Amino acid sequence: MGVKPLGEGTAALFVALHHEILLFAAVGLAIGGLDDLVVDLLFFLRTTWRDIAIYGRFPRMTTPGLPAPEHPGKIAIFVPAWQESDVIAPMLRHALHSWGDGQYRIFVGTYPNDPATIDAVGQIAANDDRLMLCINDRPGPTTKADCLNLLWRAMLAEETAGTFRYKAVVLHDSEDVVHADEIRLFDFMVDRFDLVQLPVLPLPGRGGWWRRAIADHYGDEFAESHGKLLTVREAVGASIPSAGVACAFERNMLEALSRDSAQGPFDPGSLTEDYEAGLRIRDMGGRSAFVRMRDAKGELVATREYFPDTIGAAVRQKARWTIGISLAGWDRLGWQGGPTEWWMRLRDRRAALAALVLFAAYLTLILSLILWLWGQIMPVPYRPLSPAMAALLWLNLFLMLWRMAMRLLFVSRAYGLRAGLGAVPRTFIANYVAILAARRAVFLYLRSLSGHPLHWDKTQHHFPDLQADS
Repeated sequence: MGVKPLGEGTAALFVALHHEILLFAAVGLAIGGLDDLVVDLLFFLRTTWRDIAIYGRFPRMTTPGLPAPEHPGKIAIFVPAWQESDVIAPMLRHALHSWGDGQYRIFVGTYPNDPATIDAVGQIAANDDRLMLCINDRPGPTTKADCLNLLWRAMLAEETAGTFRYKAVVLHDSEDVVHADEIRLFDFMVDRFDLVQLPVLPLPGRGGWWRRAIADHYGDEFAESHGKLLTVREAVGASIPSAGVACAFERNMLEALSRDSAQGPFDPGSLTEDYEAGLRIRDMGGRSAFVRMRDAKGELVATREYFPDTIGAAVRQKARWTIGISLAGWDRLGWQGGPTEWWMRLRDRRAALAALVLFAAYLTLILSLILWLWGQIMPVPYRPLSPAMAALLWLNLFLMLWRMAMRLLFVSRAYGLRAGLGAVPRTFIANYVAILAARRAVFLYLRSLSGHPLHWDKTQHHFPDLQADS
């Protein structure tokens, strides 16, 4: 006699739980979807206006048509490296080959407890004065910001010894495939802007289909972020966050970010020092630009690199981004600027909450399946949808289809139609990684608040086999 009431009570509890989680997920998805829709519409409006008002009258600028910079100068390239012996040598050889004998010098930061990376860099630096090996006084890993500050101090020392000043500082990672026209483009644009960001295009994944799918979801996200979002941010007058690679800082503006110029402009306590620098430049009244320009072959001047191709590595990397941007950003950077800046900062900081909404949405699907199976065994209390809830679900269906169409469009634009079609199912992989990364980020952030310092969470990198490296 007690089994049936207990079963009915449990079923009723599941129905109520399902309804509340569904409501939370539906509202959260609708808010996020409408936010993305506004960004999409602004992008298409801007693109249409520029096609008519500008490119209908003037040809698009390409790197062969770039005028000479008004104030040409020497550019410093900072490459922080921790346990990068597998990739740093081919990366540096390719960069030196691509840029030739231009006005630049590459500063590579290493650690005393990483002899393999020191040896790899030292063998090249010994025969090429375009490259300087810098070794940190402290063992690694510290933070990338701490390593960048080491390179800043090395640059200052060279300026003092040579009685000259660098024009700009460019950031790159040890796995980056740089573009040959990058230095010339930076030299021209830094005359006009304090921060210049070029697109980042993740290289297609390698190996089995699962590893390729994990790596390629980065390409899907960057295709939208660097194909649309940064363009919209620039158009509405919001800050352009630095991606940490393929970006150039005007030297004096970077120095102005320093609380102590002798120590360096990057906060060693931050895991997203590049992102923070971009927002701080805007807060100080500096000008930023996101530049999409093509070369003589019609190829985009961009940095390409392999991204993590395992769940563990992807989660660690994205957890670091979530800590620095979504969690620490609230108190580290605040809410300076006007309404458009607040809007973009809120978008940046929604990652942890968005992951919770995604988790709720998937949990709703699981509960729906459980209730359906339960209904095959015994009656389950039925709770009809209200008209408002039904309308909300229809809105979410439209927004989901729109989101998939945008993902297909921008990924196809960057990588071709086949990759664009594959991006739709890869969305589920991206969501899975985002949920796990948010969970890890919250745990590590709370741990840091209790006194455990954050450090450089290493991910394994790869460098493609390029002809220029041979």
